[in-house]
Amino acid sequence: MESRFRDLVYGVALTLMIGWLLVIGRSLFVPVVTAILIVYIITGLSRMLARMPLLGPRLSENASHVIAVVVIALIAVEVGALLVANLGVIAARAPAHQQALLNAIQQAAASLGLEREPTWQTLRADVLGEIDLQRVIRTAAASTSSLLGAQLFVLLNVAFLLLERKVMVEKVVRLTDNPAQAARTRAVIEDINRRVGRYLAVQTLLSILVGVLSWAIMAWMGLEFATLWALVIALFNYIPYVGTIIGIVFPVAMAVAQFGDLNTVLLLLAALGAVQFVVGNILSPQVMGNSLNLSPWVILISLTVWASLWGVAGAVFSVPITAIMVVVFAEFDRTRPLAVLMSQNGQITRSG
Repeated sequence: MESRFRDLVYGVALTLMIGWLLVIGRSLFVPVVTAILIVYIITGLSRMLARMPLLGPRLSENASHVIAVVVIALIAVEVGALLVANLGVIAARAPAHQQALLNAIQQAAASLGLEREPTWQTLRADVLGEIDLQRVIRTAAASTSSLLGAQLFVLLNVAFLLLERKVMVEKVVRLTDNPAQAARTRAVIEDINRRVGRYLAVQTLLSILVGVLSWAIMAWMGLEFATLWALVIALFNYIPYVGTIIGIVFPVAMAVAQFGDLNTVLLLLAALGAVQFVVGNILSPQVMGNSLNLSPWVILISLTVWASLWGVAGAVFSVPITAIMVVVFAEFDRTRPLAVLMSQNGQITRSG
């Protein structure tokens, strides 16, 4: 009993220490993890190129990786240019949109028969006064700087990881002289690569699909900055559960300010919600299957924990990190019960 209590105390202390290190080292860890996930995406894209009927057989592995890097770099540049251009225009039009939004709120209040029509001042006092805007802006700025402010560091990590990806695996395997343990370590690494790689590949394709369908709906309805909002929806789609809701909020708010018509806003909300429902609840389970074997509740807890540690970046990283934890926990007898509890169906098998 004393030994178990001591182990429990040590485990709690170690967990708190790791959490503290993750918080104070966020500026270092976030770019590194970002680079690792980018390498997974690059590797997945290069494998897709290698499987193409005509182009694939003619490409060497290095050539396919170079093409994948160029494609992703061009996409990143275009996304950055789109964000900079559109956000500047939105900032310039903010006063007009703010007034249009207030008019829509006043019309809704009048239609509901409210005695006191809200003004912008009363709206701020009643609603925005309950929100610590400074804290929200500070958190968003910190998360954005973590992802975008360290671009050079991320690119350097991506370059070196691509160069050393095979050698790195061999070095980890050779940490032990036991052939059986070496084979087991290799199997664990391959299992992690398979699960995380498949998740990121499928999630990327689904995010692109959601973005394209959402853009088509918004462009058809004449919503301003439809391309920007489609990009926002696609990016937030990487965040499980709440990301889809957050992504829709921005174009719906824009629709309220632009159209000022409740029926049009509800139509847009219903259409975007239908896209998210079909892709997230029907198409995604069919394509993704049970490859991650993670409990939905565990994903939600993981999302909360990692978002509190690393902000938006942590929310994006939460599922891949949790999937890796389950694979590693399953390999050791003392942590195997944790893997069982974190799994979706309780069926955990060791790698290899």
